Amino acid sequence: EFALLQNYPNPFNPTTTIQYGLPASASVTLRIYNILGQEVATVVQAQQGVGHFEAVWDGRNSAGVSVGSGVYFYKLEAKATASNDIFTNIKKMLFLK
Repeated sequence: EFALLQNYPNPFNPTTTIQYGLPASASVTLRIYNILGQEVATVVQAQQGVGHFEAVWDGRNSAGVSVGSGVYFYKLEAKATASNDIFTNIKKMLFLK
């Protein structure tokens, strides 16, 4: 089944790893948001097959600038290729400088 695991380490500096699992091929997007709900970065945007995956976030925004310490959220959206199944999950993480 679809799964989004807690990032590790958490709190983190300078990088953190986010793991997720896909039971079927899916269009996957993994985004980072700040506490205001503003998108900070897109870590994954790809078509992926069945399996377990890891993505690493280095605490930088889409422009490559290091973000400030604080609470961030990561959101996984996966739409199965062969069906209309959509999985969405959000988890919280803490970035410390």
